Amino acid sequence: MHKTVVLNVVGLTPSLLKHAPFLSKWAASRQIASINPVLPAVTCSVQASYLTGKYPQDHGIVANGWYFRDECEVKFWRQSNKLVQAQKIWEAARALDPSFTCANLFWWYNMYSSVDISVTPRPMYPADGRKIPDIYTQPAELRFKLQERLGTFPLFEFWGPKTTIRSTQWIAQAAIALEEMSSPTLTLIYLPHLDYCLQRVGTDISAIAHDLQEIDTVCQELIQFYESHSAKVIVLSEYGITPVSRAVSLNRVLREHGYLAVREELGRELLDPGASAAFAVADHQIAHIYVSDRTKIAEVQQLIEQVPGVDFVLGEEGKAAYHLNHPRSGELVAVATPDAWFTYYYWFDDQKAPDFARTVDIHRKPGYDPVELFVDPTIRWQQLKVAKILLQKQLGFRTLMDIIPLDASLVKGSHGRIPTTTDEAPLLITQDSLPGSTLEATDVYDVILSHLL
Repeated sequence: MHKTVVLNVVGLTPSLLKHAPFLSKWAASRQIASINPVLPAVTCSVQASYLTGKYPQDHGIVANGWYFRDECEVKFWRQSNKLVQAQKIWEAARALDPSFTCANLFWWYNMYSSVDISVTPRPMYPADGRKIPDIYTQPAELRFKLQERLGTFPLFEFWGPKTTIRSTQWIAQAAIALEEMSSPTLTLIYLPHLDYCLQRVGTDISAIAHDLQEIDTVCQELIQFYESHSAKVIVLSEYGITPVSRAVSLNRVLREHGYLAVREELGRELLDPGASAAFAVADHQIAHIYVSDRTKIAEVQQLIEQVPGVDFVLGEEGKAAYHLNHPRSGELVAVATPDAWFTYYYWFDDQKAPDFARTVDIHRKPGYDPVELFVDPTIRWQQLKVAKILLQKQLGFRTLMDIIPLDASLVKGSHGRIPTTTDEAPLLITQDSLPGSTLEATDVYDVILSHLL
């Protein structure tokens, strides 16, 4: 099989490619195709479609998180690969050639996978409430080899208000280290830096130019390294970011109309999905809406369709048309207008917001929260407050890093809906011929497999 490397440059679109000096020049002598993403165009769903050649209705990854009906809990960013209910590309390749090997660096669902080598973020959570940066690897001893060579993975620069290029650079250097140690047949590399910056500042080139230059430099080093090792290199993206100017809180609407239940604990309100007649699980520009009483589905759909910022709401027929009719999906799926996105907020009084709302806590929040990319601008002495909290933690006090704002208007970029133009769509660049200038997301599986054969 031919050695192949896939660089997942999240957020890269044709409109941004022309401002990336190395990538644009490299792409000029290669094939470029636009990709029609799946709905929802979010990380976990798109990656699962690329790696299985299936739609969410088949692989079951209907969003970055969903309502686990048997546990009555909303869970985001789970990591077990067993949640992906379809054959993966490395399993198909290994069946064709038993000598085939695959390394997966930071693509999602990268724990307990059948892949040969995996590297993924996995913080340690001691009982005292600390979150300590760490990684999970397969084989297990790789964790120590990588951290000895590269240092601890900079988790707090991977996601949150301190996001920088350092985390993407660490992933790139880990890929190079793996190549020197194991030389896998297929290497999958996730490079997220551009994605987070675009959500924070939007798609204004003047605001994103420096970050674009940084990711361009990382790609240059990786491409030149792998091409010197006779590898075929594919550059692709999962989705494009579109500028947004309004946030929509569907759960507040459902609560106003008596569908959503909360439980008060220590003066703060927690969403109680198991006791709710209907609630929304927000994920960027889409939201799964779970309705416990099927006789109320039509009235909930009618209510949500009238909310400003909602483009359309999918029922059973609509979900089937978008290949999203899986038991994990909500009874309804709302899609935002191009300029809007959905928050998970359900409280009316910020004083009653749950304590985790003002922290970076991707697992407790019952929905995706891009506001975690910001420090609360109303905090007068931000660095002093952070330093004080860190000192308290070092002294053993249980305290919260409560510096995240509750102002959703800060978010300037989002994704999730199908883009309206190819300039905002994801893309794929390769040296090999492609079946057309436009690919479906499920076609990416065949493109990667054809590079190997």
